[in-house]
Amino acid sequence: MTDNRIPALILLLATIAFGVAPFITPPFTGYEPGMFPVRIERPAIQPAGYAFSIWSVIYVWLILHAAYGLWRRANDPAWGRVRLPLTVALVLGTVWLAIAGTSPIWATVTIVIMAAAAVLAFLRAPTEPDRWLLSAPLAIFAGWLTAASAVSTGVVLAGYGVLGNTESAIGMMGAVLILAPLIQFRRPRMPVYGLTVVWALIGIAVVNWGDLAPVSWVALGIAGLVLVATSLLWRRAAGQIP
Repeated sequence: MTDNRIPALILLLATIAFGVAPFITPPFTGYEPGMFPVRIERPAIQPAGYAFSIWSVIYVWLILHAAYGLWRRANDPAWGRVRLPLTVALVLGTVWLAIAGTSPIWATVTIVIMAAAAVLAFLRAPTEPDRWLLSAPLAIFAGWLTAASAVSTGVVLAGYGVLGNTESAIGMMGAVLILAPLIQFRRPRMPVYGLTVVWALIGIAVVNWGDLAPVSWVALGIAGLVLVATSLLWRRAAGQIP
């Protein structure tokens, strides 16, 4: 086995471990309210449960990415550039569930680092060639972690009384509104990133529709803005608009 194949193999093993972790770690359905000084039964920033089904797509797509990368692209420099940051994100993700069950603060620090590493991997990946096996799986992973890191931060801010439940939700969605288009601007030909962020924001809108309607309206508004930005950037990159 050449040295170039070793990082690809390590990535594949890290990806498999990442995918297996939910089956051997106690299930995580959100931070327990009793872990915080301010007890909040339902954080406004946390999306509806159905939104987390996207993880099944992320797991499968990342495993396909890693397996194909080892099999057919071990010596490709474009694939090699993403392996280190992606491996870092996956290793942290493998232990994140265990951390989240004991320490929301350290879990938030961990998921922010995960998100940064995943975004770096996404930005290092060209959109052509191998569009759907190189760039796209990194885009959906980075997009979800962008939203998830904002969610975790918002829950901690509200749980420790830094901001109120509604204020922390709106504030963190505002941060997503700034970050997501900036990241998408760097890779406008891969709208999967922006669409994943929109998916998370709609999940926030859905879960708050009854008792926290203002949060729902803000989430829908920000989702719309991210969607418009993603569409305009993609169309411009494709030459459809000047």
